[in-house]
Amino acid sequence: MLTIRLRRMGGRNKPYYRVVVSDSRRTPTSEAVEELGSYDPHSNPPKVQLNRERVSEWVSKGALLSPTVKKLVARTA
Repeated sequence: MLTIRLRRMGGRNKPYYRVVVSDSRRTPTSEAVEELGSYDPHSNPPKVQLNRERVSEWVSKGALLSPTVKKLVARTA
């Protein structure tokens, strides 16, 4: 099953996240099907960049949103 979730990037104590579509049975750091955006919690205010069209397309195909990504999508609406 496909899940839209965050993949942690960046260095130690400086996390930066990418919003990716990946297989829920694999680890979040494994290969992703597609990258849909990014989330930078260290900028002021936190920067969220999402391709909403692609997110809605993947959800219509059956992909599930992780709880954190649901909050980010709601924030950008």
